[in-house]
Amino acid sequence: MRLIKSIKKDIQAVFEHDPAVRNAWEIILAYPGFHARQFHRIAHTLWNWHIPVLPRLLSHLNRFLTGIEIHPGAKIGEGFFIDHGMAVVIGETTEIGNNVVLYQGVTLGGTSLRREKRHPTLGNNVVVGAGARLIGAITIGDNVKIGTGSVVIKSVPHNATVVGVPGRVVEVRDPDMDTVEKLPDPVGEKLQNLEKRVAGLEKRLASLGVDQSVEKFKAAVDPSSSEETGEGT
Repeated sequence: MRLIKSIKKDIQAVFEHDPAVRNAWEIILAYPGFHARQFHRIAHTLWNWHIPVLPRLLSHLNRFLTGIEIHPGAKIGEGFFIDHGMAVVIGETTEIGNNVVLYQGVTLGGTSLRREKRHPTLGNNVVVGAGARLIGAITIGDNVKIGTGSVVIKSVPHNATVVGVPGRVVEVRDPDMDTVEKLPDPVGEKLQNLEKRVAGLEKRLASLGVDQSVEKFKAAVDPSSSEETGEGT
């Protein structure tokens, strides 16, 4: 009964996130994301039973039939939906919360060659846009939205929106008040970058010494003065 309820949640997730769906039979018969999820249920169970080869074989068959590659070791929560699905890759140590939506071309990949936690952890109610890449053992908070084509290599706080390459937080919402706590500020960011550059230049000047800096400044303004100084010595 628990399995049936879980499958029903997957079907309900499609109705909630895809306005093109007409009925449950469409989902059962013609949605590769739904098929991939059910294949993974079997492969993941066999993986947890430490049965060799067969889980990976099912994962390979899943990829052949749906275009979606999910390692049998990946942990996936309830109400999972992959829309369109082609070229989605989910790595071995990936952990996915409840009510998560992935669009086509999403990669949940790793960076380490060690047998350790090396893939992303996604919280609940996360939406990942088409072609996005989430790389490494990072944590994506609840209610996060990741824009199409973004490359995320750092952890993301709850209720944030991430865009760009590399991905950066452009908005953080307060779900209780339905208000925006942070908005993008490109002018402020440029000013901060300029302040950092000025501070770096000041350090470099200080390392040269005040006298040397003054002499170099005079030489740049009036080259003849440096020549006269050289003749006098």
